[in-house]
Amino acid sequence: MQKFFDQFSRFFVGALFIFSGLIKLNDPVGTQIKMEEYFEVFADDFGSFFHHFIPWSLEIGMIMIVLEIALGVAILVFWRMKWTGWTLLLLMVFFTFLTFYSAYFNKVTDCGCFGDAIKLTPWQSFIKDVVLMGFVFHLFWYKHTYVPAMRTREGDALIIGTVALSAFLGVHAVRHLPFIDFRAYRVGNNIPQQMLPQELPVIEYVFEKDGNKIKSLKYLSDAGYKYISSSVLNEEKTRPKITDYSVTSPEGEDKTAYTFEGNKLLIVIANVDKASTKNISAIRLLTEQLEGRVDCFMVTAANADAIEKFRHENQLAVPFYFVDATVLKTIIRSNPGIALWHQGKVLGNWHYNDTPSSEEVLKLISKQ
Repeated sequence: MQKFFDQFSRFFVGALFIFSGLIKLNDPVGTQIKMEEYFEVFADDFGSFFHHFIPWSLEIGMIMIVLEIALGVAILVFWRMKWTGWTLLLLMVFFTFLTFYSAYFNKVTDCGCFGDAIKLTPWQSFIKDVVLMGFVFHLFWYKHTYVPAMRTREGDALIIGTVALSAFLGVHAVRHLPFIDFRAYRVGNNIPQQMLPQELPVIEYVFEKDGNKIKSLKYLSDAGYKYISSSVLNEEKTRPKITDYSVTSPEGEDKTAYTFEGNKLLIVIANVDKASTKNISAIRLLTEQLEGRVDCFMVTAANADAIEKFRHENQLAVPFYFVDATVLKTIIRSNPGIALWHQGKVLGNWHYNDTPSSEEVLKLISKQ
């Protein structure tokens, strides 16, 4: 029986750690945003010194991601289990505390355990960690009995290679965009459709008649039926995937519908103070070449004075509108980022390091 639990724990924990790490490695900026959220909460609850960690959220998040993947690989091959066992146990204690704290105090509604690919509620995340902790503790308890699957030198090379490859892929995703986009603003999605419910609510009613409970999808008004309760069976699908996209002009005019009309090139600047100007000349040239053919504008969470200064300093002669910072970070993982929409359909998303040419933009539009 122990051998069965040994092997099951080995493959279950190892595979889950690798899967979770790879999902986050796909989008390190998303992990950075989640880390910033946690540090803000901790700063309010435990001490303002947590604010000092916020500027290092990306680096801390990257270390956690790479460690998670490396631990998963190490468990699969039983590499240096004394070190691996202790590290794994301490990491799981930390994760379990984090998810319990989030769930019990309702502080962070999404732990980001599986990025944007799989959304878990705080309590689901905590239960997942409690179950996982059981298998982790089993591996820790019997760590001294496991025989490595390969020689020490080969195991060391495997772990070093895993760390190096993971770090390389993570840096690439930061300097460009996620390899796979799981967000509602990904290429191919129609934004106005994402703002509508997927399905109408299906309501199940519970009645009582002659001492028996009766469930029905219709409201029974006949004599003898006493209404008890009702619930929505497809509640998850009645909520739109996008609920917070709203655009306003500097004058306070609602410009949301305008962004869905015709061809729009959005220059997304979530934080003007941290916006890179590395390739701003390429973005400026793109807007100049598209003038008269594609509506180009900036969407930002900065105040009017800050964005006016940014426009002037970088000679970006395009209008700007205001959008919530969280929404902008969801639209694209780049600051600034570039998005191309046609009648609300996303045709392209680009990191500032991959600014497209006007020919590329017009080619995408011509295919519609």
